[in-house]
Amino acid sequence: MKILLLFFFALNLFGYERIVALSPSINEIVYALGSGDKIVGNTEFCDFPQQAKQKPKVGGYFSPSLEKILSLNPDIVIMQDSSKDLAKKLSKLGIKTKVLKLATLKDIQVTIKEIGEILKKEKKATQILSSMQTALLETKNIVKNKKILMVIGHNTSLEKRIFVAGQNLYFDDIITVSGNINALQSSRAGQPILNLENIIASNPDIVILLAPYLGKNSITKEALLKPWKNLPITASKKGTIYIEDKEYAGISSDRIIFFLRDFKGFLQDAQTK
Repeated sequence: MKILLLFFFALNLFGYERIVALSPSINEIVYALGSGDKIVGNTEFCDFPQQAKQKPKVGGYFSPSLEKILSLNPDIVIMQDSSKDLAKKLSKLGIKTKVLKLATLKDIQVTIKEIGEILKKEKKATQILSSMQTALLETKNIVKNKKILMVIGHNTSLEKRIFVAGQNLYFDDIITVSGNINALQSSRAGQPILNLENIIASNPDIVILLAPYLGKNSITKEALLKPWKNLPITASKKGTIYIEDKEYAGISSDRIIFFLRDFKGFLQDAQTK
């Protein structure tokens, strides 16, 4: 009984010592909070920072292995809400889990705060959130009331299905905070699919092509821009089409701060045109 009490006292004082992180975003947040050494396992796509690549892999984002997770003897498994069924299985086996949301900007902020509390890194979490808020406010009113379309993926043709950032996603929140409008206004949340006709009808003033790992896919920036150049939309006519090819594009972690700084740069350029 005394040993058990000491164990729980240690958890309350120092946080969890053996963590399995089941998404790239959660993995990055744990590292950003200074607890990367506590991660004993993550998923195949957890590749930042460099040390994360060396951690034991428990499978993919949508298909982690229950057996591999259990073999790592974690104190806690932290996951996104797409893994609720797995969380139930782990809980039945006596493994503590934490299920978090990372869709909206508010979700990301709350998740960083909650993981900070779990890991007893509240001060660092507050610092990250403060930097995020500063970066967010710096995008405000550089340009106003512009229709911004954020396109997801390595699309070298617009004849296929085109995924874009819709409502109820942090990209939409960022556009709104900056004083502008998501060019796609619909009830479709997440990443709706548009076709060429839809894109022309939305007539965006600014287009941002979210294309992480572009070089690794042997696609050039010129190839990505080519199908957009002669479209009858304002962004094509004004030359306000931008490529965000950094690896953090689309990762809902603390590195959203870097995306916000890039986004600010795109708005500043658009202001001159």
